Amino acid sequence: MLIKIIVVLLFIIVLVSLSSGLVFMVKDKGQTHRNVKALTLRVGLSILAFVLLMSAYYAGLIQPHGLVP
Repeated sequence: MLIKIIVVLLFIIVLVSLSSGLVFMVKDKGQTHRNVKALTLRVGLSILAFVLLMSAYYAGLIQPHGLVP
């Protein structure tokens, strides 16, 4: 259950970073590097979430399931 909470929190942080990148892109009009930093953070967090999911799967903490039981 803890892994699921961590993954959901990472997903929310990725969405916040994505939206802040959009705000920086519109607001700064290419004058600063805040947009690049926000999108770099988003990519790093996405990679972290992927690695966390793969390691949790290999450790047996999460199990894949289909839509129909």
